[in-house]
Amino acid sequence: MTPSSTACDTPGPGGAPAPDVDVVCLGESMVTFLPRHPGRLADVPSFDRAIGGAESNVACTLARTGHTARWISRVGADGFGDHLLAAIADCGVDVSHVRRDPRRPTGIYFRTAGDRATDAHEVAYYRAGSAASAMSAATVDPAAAGSGRVLHLSGITAALSADCLGLMRALTARRPGRPLVSFDVNHRPGLWRDPADARVLLDLARGADLVFVGEDEAADAWGLTGGPDAVRAALPEPATLVVKRGAGGAVAYDRHGGRHAEPAPRVDVVAAVGAGDAFAAGYLSAALRDLPVPSRLRYGHLWAAAVLTVPGDLAEPPARGHADRLSALDDAAWGTLHLGPGWTNDTTVGEWAVEEVRTP
Repeated sequence: MTPSSTACDTPGPGGAPAPDVDVVCLGESMVTFLPRHPGRLADVPSFDRAIGGAESNVACTLARTGHTARWISRVGADGFGDHLLAAIADCGVDVSHVRRDPRRPTGIYFRTAGDRATDAHEVAYYRAGSAASAMSAATVDPAAAGSGRVLHLSGITAALSADCLGLMRALTARRPGRPLVSFDVNHRPGLWRDPADARVLLDLARGADLVFVGEDEAADAWGLTGGPDAVRAALPEPATLVVKRGAGGAVAYDRHGGRHAEPAPRVDVVAAVGAGDAFAAGYLSAALRDLPVPSRLRYGHLWAAAVLTVPGDLAEPPARGHADRLSALDDAAWGTLHLGPGWTNDTTVGEWAVEEVRTP
């Protein structure tokens, strides 16, 4: 991974130390309550407990596939904070730089089972004044934030508080020796008091080396309605820009003017929450292995499909060999993939597609 600001494996300019993990992910994670039955929150009688947070989702997914990952955040000195730390550490993530706040609680939220893009979807957040909202440039150790080959951030953090926005500005400021900065726009309209405030996400994205943004997000947050090329025209600064188009696939732009598009496989969706985080993790995993851009996009699609086919925010991604085999399919075979629940555990997935394509 060689961005305009290099993610070094050796000490960088100004004596920056060598990275000791692959990826550092910084942001809020919350305890999530998932309904045991479909329906409105007012009607659901019981919930299952899970964890949810864009950046910790990425860290957990990468750690589950053999990468080294560190999560930086703040949680309350409460039982929910204990649960988050234990659950994320159980995925293999280093949580040694998570701080406990004795005065502020760990955030929680409840959601319905439906897709957040539909009118029936409900989310009830209890995160105002949370421990994570107290993160700032003064409370986050810059050495820890810069201790990975990649620093992964999201626009959600910028919406939590003025201090969090200041932290994001500091972390996305271009400077010699910083790690590759990956930024997932993750526009959440409900977190912004004034919709116009979300335009700050464009400024933050301009400071990153790698940016993930949905075509729909770019339209909602920035008024960009001309498709992926219009997003790139408005955001030329990042060395790599990935515009996600949902079921329509994704397009990646590189700093040399290259444009690479990959369709998404057909997926039987169980729940859409967390798919964007999984896409980012899949792309980063392939990039850390220096795979070509088309493979990075296919990895993103495959890891997103793993989450799309389960009810929670996190899913066990496919084994590396399984994902390598699927991502290496020729275009015709890739175009016939149809992934449903349980596909990550079925190593025969994709074989029928190859046979179908090769049969006269």
